[in-house]
Amino acid sequence: MRDSTSLDDEIQQHYTRRDLGEAILSALAAAGTDPKNLKAEDLAPVDQLHIRGREATVELAQQLRLDAAKRVLDVGSGLGGASRYLAQEFGCRVTGLDLTEEYCRIAQMLTDRLGLGSHVEFRHGSALEMPFEDSSFDVVWTQHAAMNIADKSRLYAEISRVLRPGGSLALYDILAGPGGTPHFPVPWAREPSLSFLVEPEGLRALMEKAALRLVWWRDTSEAGRVWFQDLAARLDTQAGGPLQGIHGLLWPDFRVMGQNQVRNLIENRIVLIEAIAQRPAA
Repeated sequence: MRDSTSLDDEIQQHYTRRDLGEAILSALAAAGTDPKNLKAEDLAPVDQLHIRGREATVELAQQLRLDAAKRVLDVGSGLGGASRYLAQEFGCRVTGLDLTEEYCRIAQMLTDRLGLGSHVEFRHGSALEMPFEDSSFDVVWTQHAAMNIADKSRLYAEISRVLRPGGSLALYDILAGPGGTPHFPVPWAREPSLSFLVEPEGLRALMEKAALRLVWWRDTSEAGRVWFQDLAARLDTQAGGPLQGIHGLLWPDFRVMGQNQVRNLIENRIVLIEAIAQRPAA
């Protein structure tokens, strides 16, 4: 049986691509963008790796009352797209936390190039042992991170711990659907041993156990299916241009992963959920 350290190593290996930062800059240049004069929209095709990308981030943010006084923790921040969006759009101070060290390095590099380094920082670490004091954040934000985390009770307990009383959890996650085991490989796991999906009712129970009160819930599975079908079609025809090739750099078998995602959504093997929960005020 794997211990948590072994599992963390396997997850990092799944996501790490040592030349990814240089590949992103090269793809930007090939698309006609000057990497030395980046804008946030230049990175939109590549810096938000969750289903529906920036569109899903904008939707979720609209459910929160964000402003420059808010301190936000982005758990599973990846390449930092959502963190940068929240900082630029609302003036929040955002800390990104990710298990993959290479992602943190690239996220900070892109953030600095956009001139957002004073508002956004990235920390390498585990969501199960967050390196932050109790009640440090007004908002904990997480998109497509929990699928690789086995100990979900500990995850949501940690989220509750670092939230200030009255603070909010904003999540967008892939959950287990009623249609059976997903087809693999998928972007978060090439095999079932790295995948830990919980059913919607299980997620509700986990949040309740962690003293997180659910206030908003929405199923976006159909929108995700349409998005993935469109992405797969663009990749097949290369109509997405050089930036769409980043998916292939992350995962050489991405076309198969994308096809499986569409099947999983059509067959109700996975569901996509957006939700807001609050830590009760003291």
